Amino acid sequence: MAKQTGQGDNEGATTTEARDWSKTLYLPKTDFPMKAGLPKLEPRLLERWERIGLYDKLRAEAKERHKFVLHDGPPYANGNIHIGHALNKILKDLVVKSQQMLGHDSNYVPGWDCHGLPIEWKIEEQYRAKGRNKDEVPVNEFRAECRAFAAKWLDVQREEFKRLGVIGDWEHPYSTMAFPAEATIANELMKFARSGQLYRGSKPVMWSVVEKTALAEAEVEYQDYQSDTIWVKFPIISVGESGDDPVSQKLLSSSVVIWTTTPWTIPGNRAISYSSKIAYGLYEVTAAPEGNWAKSGDTFVLADKLAADVMKAAKVESSERLGDVDFAKLGGAQICAHPLRGKGYDFDVPLLDGDHVTDDTGTGFVHTAPGHGADDYNIWTARQKSLRDRDIDTTIPFTVDADGVLTDQAPGFTGKRVLKENGDKGDANDAVIKALAEAGALIARGRLKHQYPHSWRSKKPVIFRNTPQWFIAMDRPLAAAGNKSLRETALEEIKRVEWVPAAGENRITGMIVNRPDWVVSRQRAWGVPITVFRNTETDEIIPGPGFAKSDELQKRIADAFAEKGADVWFEEGAKERFLDGLVDDPSAWEQVRDVLDVWFDSGSTHAFTMEDPVHFPGLANIHRASAGGHDRVMYLEGSDQHRGWFHSSLLESCGTRGHAPYDVVLTHGFVLDEKSAKMSKSAGNVTAPQDVMDKSGADILRLWVAASDYSDDLRIGPEILKTFSETYRKMRNTIRWMLGALSHFREEDRVELADMPELEKLMLHRLSEMGPEVRTAYAEYDFRKVVYLLAQFLNTDLSAFYFDIRKDALYCDAPSSMRRRAALSVIDEIFKATTLWLAPILSFTAEEAWLERYPSEDSSVHLQDFPLISRLWRNEAVDEKWDHIRKVRRVVTGALELERAAKRIGSSLEAAPVVYVDNADTLAALRDVDLAEAFITSGAELVSGSAPEDAFKLPDVAGVGVVPKRAEGRKCARSWRITDDVGSDPAYPDLSARDAAAMREIDAAGAGQG
Repeated sequence: MAKQTGQGDNEGATTTEARDWSKTLYLPKTDFPMKAGLPKLEPRLLERWERIGLYDKLRAEAKERHKFVLHDGPPYANGNIHIGHALNKILKDLVVKSQQMLGHDSNYVPGWDCHGLPIEWKIEEQYRAKGRNKDEVPVNEFRAECRAFAAKWLDVQREEFKRLGVIGDWEHPYSTMAFPAEATIANELMKFARSGQLYRGSKPVMWSVVEKTALAEAEVEYQDYQSDTIWVKFPIISVGESGDDPVSQKLLSSSVVIWTTTPWTIPGNRAISYSSKIAYGLYEVTAAPEGNWAKSGDTFVLADKLAADVMKAAKVESSERLGDVDFAKLGGAQICAHPLRGKGYDFDVPLLDGDHVTDDTGTGFVHTAPGHGADDYNIWTARQKSLRDRDIDTTIPFTVDADGVLTDQAPGFTGKRVLKENGDKGDANDAVIKALAEAGALIARGRLKHQYPHSWRSKKPVIFRNTPQWFIAMDRPLAAAGNKSLRETALEEIKRVEWVPAAGENRITGMIVNRPDWVVSRQRAWGVPITVFRNTETDEIIPGPGFAKSDELQKRIADAFAEKGADVWFEEGAKERFLDGLVDDPSAWEQVRDVLDVWFDSGSTHAFTMEDPVHFPGLANIHRASAGGHDRVMYLEGSDQHRGWFHSSLLESCGTRGHAPYDVVLTHGFVLDEKSAKMSKSAGNVTAPQDVMDKSGADILRLWVAASDYSDDLRIGPEILKTFSETYRKMRNTIRWMLGALSHFREEDRVELADMPELEKLMLHRLSEMGPEVRTAYAEYDFRKVVYLLAQFLNTDLSAFYFDIRKDALYCDAPSSMRRRAALSVIDEIFKATTLWLAPILSFTAEEAWLERYPSEDSSVHLQDFPLISRLWRNEAVDEKWDHIRKVRRVVTGALELERAAKRIGSSLEAAPVVYVDNADTLAALRDVDLAEAFITSGAELVSGSAPEDAFKLPDVAGVGVVPKRAEGRKCARSWRITDDVGSDPAYPDLSARDAAAMREIDAAGAGQG
């Protein structure tokens, strides 16, 4: 031993030269760094996962398990990923990894949507910048440019998604532009054609003049827009069963007044809608300014509730209500004249009773142009038979062409533009308003700022126009479906699906109940074509239900697409090659050149991924619960996809297979900035995932996603990220401390449960409580709860309690100490469990920690399952006892904090508090406990009875009071505890008896350092 030095005559001991006792402590030792360095670490781990073939290992190890498939909703391959993509992909990865660790074969095959306007629009922008005209370029040359653009961004996005730590089959993703995928999409469409669900019709659709295509509801957003408004007179020319009363007689010289925000649709007017539930009256203008459009003596039929508003808008000074107008009593055969009668609009305009009419705004009547609105179209087509019986032509005119220009079916306005090519207002409104004024048909005009549909890509207003389109019928009975319609089948399937959150079921149900027939055609170039032929004389569609050679035609098309892609449809001579030998005269058949709505593409992805074992062997043999198996398929996207991908996938699968393609649908909100504002570059509030990963690491993003309530909109920004970085730091430090402590643990030192101290039994009990809670939370996709449980456990139960108490024993006890060995045994179990529980969330950090503890060339934390915690660890009695102790400990801690603040003590080891307890249960719990150890003091005295008035108390811990007191004795040079047995071992005069005994064991083993 080293030479000893004197400690002072008052301490009565001769000692030798000082020894560095810190080198004899079992302090934590680990190479796991305190500072994470995630931006550098994460790419190295990604390379490792690729090198060891982690995805393939996961599939091999889970080969015999039930499958849980997260089918990827395909993003558009048209630019760098944004924070919404990061949220979506991380959330998917949380599901996939946790389901794998719950014991499933949880597979994720990423996919991309590569057709459609988002990509075609980018190429057109490039053309416009170069002064090129798309229409002058061969279609397949243009399509090749779209394909190359999509392929480039698919590769870019793939690397960005991988950087987030998402594990999937990145080497074999699906894309809607892959040849086998295009073949399957075409095949799915031909199934609808063959079942008779596909038909060609004429219908008003939302049309983008700028993009020159029909838009689905999911491609439209509503923005403020200023519209021209007009109040127009329609003269009544027939009242049906006219009565003898003065009001009925007066109607023939009166007018019905309509109000519209789209004057350009007046040439397309064919009817006026009213409601039998609304009270109407006949109103006479009794005074009006000179030159006013509404003149004294004019009589108008108006909804009573709106009459005053109409008269005010028409600048009428006074008016009189002449009496009731009851259309039902008049026989429902009322006819008006078009306001431009005599100018090419000499047809009758019937009045139709419609449920869509209200008296909230306007006049109580709806100008009905069946080519320019869904309600207009529906009421017109529903009344077709009765209208024809009255010799009214039910043909819906094509008054506006694809460029937004009025046609010759709008006499007097041919060539006038509704919208210009750039989306600005054209001259059609002004022309119509001028003509109505000259005809004496206007009584008022104005402007209205309101929400109007715009294309979400071009951000320009859209119009409703009648166009020939291809539809899938929602209400046509299908023999193969037991004479149920597509709508009925879809509604039944919705009830079978698990919706997370549950409100999603009502949302999509409402959309399916109310939706019109599915418009699947687009007048564009980049997409899978509608692979049917139409007989120009009979309108027959092939392949179709009545065409004997449909099998061969369908096979020819699908095989050609699988070999060369959908471009073959647009090659010269394609029609003749496909129809050769199948029809007598190919020239009698029109080859459809429209392409499919991209929602049909993405709605078909289940068919060319989960039903294609050749290209996606990992997804083969899925036996879903709906078919009597145990496998489940989840779709996970933003809440807007109830009208998008969830919707189209449901219809596509129900229409071709009779069931939904998914078993679980999970939706998440959108990402806003810290002030709950929408992100935009112009506002400077965009959080780019690339920037976060470069600065802080992907694990910080992953923690943000997991800890957020994804069912609502999420917020992110610098301050929020700082908070999560701090949360991460605390978690990391706890993991680091465990790794450091476990550097001294040997398997042969493991202590069995029965031999453990109570404190260790308590921590194993906590693990046994946590296990089912964490597993249930993961099973229910409640990642926020997982983060909460683990953060509380790591920070409160471990760092602030268990580790705090056990540091003295771990650092200072002898190597053979049962207490020390039991603590290490428990920490080993805690480390395993918490690291595995954190793995789906902090995927990189958990891997780093796991490999630090269990070095391996080819293993991974992600190849492990969640731990099955022993039920034997449950110990309610110990938990109840220590609940009392922890409450008392809080009171002691509070008392010592005041002493420390007053500088009466430095550390808690300088104290030996007196604890007063007058609660029998609490007193019993404390009787056989080493209180100084539990309180981290050098001593403690337990007194039964009420505490003095000046004792420290906490209002929520009744019957406990603490009087602080300084510890008496000498300070141990090794453990710093103040005891009365320091120097009791002459060989170690600076140490307490416990530390001296430990040093004898250490020195005897040659493990101590002087």
